[in-house]
Amino acid sequence: MTIDEIKELLELFNDSGVGELEIEREGERIRIRKAGQTPEYQLSPALTAAPQPQEATVAAEPAAIAPAASEEGSGQILVKSPIVGTYYDAASPGSAPFVKVGDAVEPGQVLCIIESMKLMNEIEAETAGVVAAKLVENGRPVEYGEALFSIRPR
Repeated sequence: MTIDEIKELLELFNDSGVGELEIEREGERIRIRKAGQTPEYQLSPALTAAPQPQEATVAAEPAAIAPAASEEGSGQILVKSPIVGTYYDAASPGSAPFVKVGDAVEPGQVLCIIESMKLMNEIEAETAGVVAAKLVENGRPVEYGEALFSIRPR
């Protein structure tokens, strides 16, 4: 399964109100389950090539993280990580996040920081728009090319 297919499944799952969904295709299996108000996303070991961990629990803004759109189908733009590192959505642990879902952004505005080799790299918006989805959990490692945000251009 591609990242776009997984994101589409997550969007359909959140919109449906279903409590659990499991799909197996060509040896790859994905299981999505809601536990209370916080959804859990679990990938099988068959997807080890994917940049996500086998099991991740999303705690903050569950509805904001899950719905994602591809660049082609919805007209939304994915902001992708230009480097491998650790994703941070604020300048320091006690600070407010740079952006939240629903915030308007302008080109050059800082969206997040990715720490790589002890260097803090600011990731900036390349287009004006509205943050439609935050696709990464704070403090989580990210891979090169991994989608961080979905922005609906103005």
